[in-house]
Amino acid sequence: MFNVLSDINWLSVLVAFIAYFLLGPLWYLFLFPKQYRISLGKAPDAQLSQDPIYIVGPAACTLAITLTSTVLLYALNSTTYNDAVSFTVLVGVGYLVANTINIAINPNIPRPFLYGVITGSYHLIGTLLVSVILIAMK
Repeated sequence: MFNVLSDINWLSVLVAFIAYFLLGPLWYLFLFPKQYRISLGKAPDAQLSQDPIYIVGPAACTLAITLTSTVLLYALNSTTYNDAVSFTVLVGVGYLVANTINIAINPNIPRPFLYGVITGSYHLIGTLLVSVILIAMK
């Protein structure tokens, strides 16, 4: 499976990673800020932490997801936008959304399904962006 590393267009990986990473601020700060805070049990207008881990952590995670998606898309010889959508549904729903909801179901997240919908859909859209960019630039 890892014999595809030399075939990868690494510029597409960078572009896909940046798109996925920048989707985060758009998603959580502009599209769903109140809903996200409510899902965490905070007031809708509460100030969220500015700690650097909340930038570095998601960057590292989206990079890992982007790299993994890249290897899988290349190993599966995916070449069409239909392949990108199919991959997104399989990996996005089967791993990312399901795992997000599973992690959210704990006593520290008071609205786990709201959190799961907001964060799971972020990862689903992010994975679709990554997949489409990788296919487009292959």
